[in-house]
This record gives sequence, C-alpha cells and structure tokens, in this order.
Amino acid sequence: MRSESRDHTESRDHTAPAARAAKPRRLSGWTTRRWLAVCTALALAVLLGLVLCGAWIFARSTAINNRLVDRSTPALIAAVRMESALINQETGIRGYGMTARPEFLQPYRDGMAQQRAAERKLGTLAQDDTGRRDLAEVRRRAEEWRTRIAEPVASASSPTSLDTERAEEAKRLFDALRTAMSAQQRHLETERADARADLLDARALRNWTFTAIAAVILGLAGAVFIGLRRGVTDHLDRLSADIRTVAAGDFAHRVTGSGPADLRLLATDVDTMRARLADELAFRDRTQATLAAQAVELRRSNAELEQFAYVASHDLQEPLRKVASFCQLLERRYSEHLDDRARQYIAFAVDGANRMQGLISDLLAFSRVGRLQTEHVPVNLEDVLNRTTYALTTAIEESGALITHDALPTLPGERTQLGMLFQNLLSNAIKFRSPDQPPRIHITAEHTDGAWNFSVTDNGIGIDGEFAERVFVMFQRLHTREQYAGNGLGLALCKKIVEYHGGTITLDTGHTPGTRIVFTLPDTEATGEN
Repeated sequence: MRSESRDHTESRDHTAPAARAAKPRRLSGWTTRRWLAVCTALALAVLLGLVLCGAWIFARSTAINNRLVDRSTPALIAAVRMESALINQETGIRGYGMTARPEFLQPYRDGMAQQRAAERKLGTLAQDDTGRRDLAEVRRRAEEWRTRIAEPVASASSPTSLDTERAEEAKRLFDALRTAMSAQQRHLETERADARADLLDARALRNWTFTAIAAVILGLAGAVFIGLRRGVTDHLDRLSADIRTVAAGDFAHRVTGSGPADLRLLATDVDTMRARLADELAFRDRTQATLAAQAVELRRSNAELEQFAYVASHDLQEPLRKVASFCQLLERRYSEHLDDRARQYIAFAVDGANRMQGLISDLLAFSRVGRLQTEHVPVNLEDVLNRTTYALTTAIEESGALITHDALPTLPGERTQLGMLFQNLLSNAIKFRSPDQPPRIHITAEHTDGAWNFSVTDNGIGIDGEFAERVFVMFQRLHTREQYAGNGLGLALCKKIVEYHGGTITLDTGHTPGTRIVFTLPDTEATGEN
C-alpha cells in the first residue's frame, strides 16, 4: 500500500507541471504577419506612387516628342515648301513677262499646285491662333499678288508691256508676301525650338525621376532586409540558439522569446514543451532507477529460484530413486514369496517413481526456458536437426520412420533450446504414429517478410481441430498413459521456446490426414521475456 501511494504521488507530481504548462499565456502586440502586411502595403503604396509618377513623366515626354515630330517640324517643312512654290510662281511669271514665251508659265502652274498642297498641310497642322493668323496672312498676300500681278500677266496678250508697267507694284506685293512667309517661318521655328526645349526638359525630368525611383526601390529593399533582420531573423536566431542549447541536453535552460507577438508565443510554447520534457525525463529517470533496482532484485530472486529448483529437483529425485531401487531390490530378493498381485504393485510403484522423475526433469527444463538469459548466436538448423535425429536413432529405427526436410537456414538463437524444440516435435510425430503405416515426417522452411516459416508434417493419428489451443497447455493430454507415455509438457515446452525466440507456433487445423505443426522464427535476434 505504501508503494502504491508513493507511485500515485509521483504520478500526480509528474502530471501537475505538465497540466500547468499546457496553458500558455496570451501575448499582446503585433504579429509577424501583421508587420509584414502593413510594411508590404506601405511599400506597394510607395511603388504605386512611383509608377504613376513615372507613367505621367513618360506620357508627357511622349506628348512633347509627338508635338515636335508630328506637328512642329512638319509645319516648318510645309511652310518652306510653300515659300518655294510661291518663289517658283514669281519666277515663272517674271520670265513670261520678259520673254512672252509660254513655257515659262509651266513653273507658275506647278508652283500653284505645290502651294495648295502646302496650304492644306499647314491648315491641318496649325492648331493655335498664331499659326492660323500667319497662314491666313500668307494666303491673303499670295492672293493679292496673284490677283494684281500673276493672273493679268499670264492672261495678257502683250505680257511684256504689262510686266514693265506693273514691275514696281509686283516687287512691293511680293516683298510683302516674303515678309509674311518669313514671319510664319520664324513663328514655326520658335515653336519648334520651344518644343525641343520642352522635350529636353522632359527627358531630364524623366531621367531624374527614374533615378529617384531606382533609389527608392533600393531603399525599400534595404529597409525590407534590415527590417526582416532586426524584426524577425535576429529574434529567430536567439530562439534557435536557446532551442539548440535545450536540444544539446540542457533541459533546465529557459527558452525566452522576443520580437513580434507570434514569435514570443512560439517561444512560450517551446519553453512549455521543454518544461514538460524536463518533467518527463525526470520522471523517466526516477522510473529507470526504480526499474534498475527491481531488475537487481529480480536477478537475485531468479538466482535463488534457480538454486531452489536445482536443489528441489535433486532432493525430490533422490527419494524417488531410492523408492524405485528398493522396490526392485525387494522384488528380486523376495520374488519366491510374492504373488502376481504383489509384483504388480511393485511395478506400479517403480513406474510411478520413474514418471515422477521424468516429470521433475521436464518441469525443470520448462522453468529454465527464457529465465536463463544467454546471448543468442548463429545456429545452423541443419546441424541441430542432424544431432536431434541422431539422438532419436533408436526410436526412428524401431518405428521405421522416414524424416525428410527442406534446406534449413542459420538463425540467431540458443542451440540447446532449438534442439529441444525439434526433438519434442519429432518425438511427438514418431510417438503418435498411425498403427497401420510407418511414420513419414517432412520439415519445410520458407522465408517471408523478415521471418522463417517452418512446418513439421507427419502422417500420424492427427489432432482434432477443437484441441488446437489445448495441446499447447501444460499437462493437457488427449490420450491416457496406457495408450501413449508422456506427461503433457512437450508442446507447451515447444511453445515457450518459440515465443522466447520471438516467434509463434500453431496447429494447422486444415491439414489432413496426420498433423502439421507450424511455427515462425525471426531472421534477426529477438528475445522474448517470459
């Protein structure tokens, strides 16, 4: 009762810290996930702003470039072409007026077509008031020169006199036209220069903006690295160092947490597990100490029991030998004075003493199986079977038994006990043979799933399936001693030997005729505690 109370107290002391440790405290503060979510949102917002700024700069630069390429430069080129067309017209009219030769009118007509094309182009490109005013002024001046000079000269019957008459007016009108075209081209060149300057400014702004974006991205990457290092990695390193200290065997070392709330909670859970493991290990050490003391006591008790069994068997067999010897001596010395009934009584006494001696020897052998722990060594079962059949030579020859077998393996075990196993199985097969035919015994061996499956099959009288469990129980006999000698320990001893070696043994109830005992032995060392 005191021992049970002490065990109960130890169990209560062992489970109480674990129960207390199973309730981790809640920690407040931001978790790593929340920190990462907020920082990621801020970084994305900054990046989005930078992307929008870059998109605006790119769009502005593209618009200025398009204005320069698609409007300012083509407008200036069209103005120059229109000036060239008007100069060609003036040259053609002046040549016709001086020579009256019709071929000089061709440049005039070509120049008019070129002028109209240039005007249409300028009309499309002129999008501000200055451009439209300049174009209108050039058109007005050109129309005035054409109305007053070009058309009358081109249609006059005497162009030379008309050209001489209006030479001063023609010079004045065309000079005014030149002035208008110069003003137009000057305004277009100024617009083109402004667009070019805006483009250069936009490019400079774009370069500075993209440089700033790259710097901000690098800054964000550095901030993320430093933030992860200081906010997560450093705390994880400290936690890992504490865990490695505990894993190295220092279970008294506390695991402390720092940093975000989830890392501190993780450290608390790990420390709780450490405390529980420390309690478990302390309890295990106490249990091992108790088991070690019990093992020492058990070995001492087994040694005393073995000594008692040896002394008991010796002291019990000695009186039995004397009883048998004196009964036989009494029969020989006074045989002429004994009747048949007296001789029968003496025979009963001698037989009982002999059977008692055999029973004591078998009980002693049965008790030694598994109790005398010896190191398992590789045992060649072929050699064991040969020795067994040699020991049973007399019984084999008298019964005419034929024993065959498959190739038998070498397994770890105790040679003596495996020899007893085969001897009992073969002895039973010979003993319980069929009266009308000699024994035929076959031993098989098959390796499957890390174990060897053996069977011992005979053609004897067989065993009814309802006794499949009973035959392996001590002192359970299916026949009287008058029919078959024995004490009912053979198969019980076989079962104990097989189980000691880590195997199983059964009766194959489906086999007929005869008997088949099936048992397994592992192909690696396995010792059963019995």
